[in-house]
Amino acid sequence: MISKLDDAIRFQQTALKIRGQRQEIIAANIANADTPNYKARDIDFGAALNNALSGIATQAIEPTKTSPQHLSTDGTGSTVGAGSSGPQYRKVLQNSVNGNTVDMDVERNQFMGNAIRYEASLTAVNDQLKRIIAALQG
Repeated sequence: MISKLDDAIRFQQTALKIRGQRQEIIAANIANADTPNYKARDIDFGAALNNALSGIATQAIEPTKTSPQHLSTDGTGSTVGAGSSGPQYRKVLQNSVNGNTVDMDVERNQFMGNAIRYEASLTAVNDQLKRIIAALQG
């Protein structure tokens, strides 16, 4: 019985997890908009979701240290689907003098679009859980 309930919300749970990880990556892009030589990254949501649902192993996302003064992580980085669904560099739309590839207009649009889809997934999970509770209560 519990296995069937878990299966009923697994898709939305996985989608929320990947959307959250994507939001973190986009936020890092925005935070590093003025960092010389920073390369904007993103996740292919569809590929990551397909890999996660098909059981392909995940990989940790570890930030790149470009200076010995940067803090080290504790090794518990976020996870996304392996292979081509992991973080990828965005295509450069406009070259910059300092080598930074963050386009703030693109990042803001991606951030808001992902946030809206995250909220929609939360609403779907809440509705699904309400239906399950109503069915159990009779």
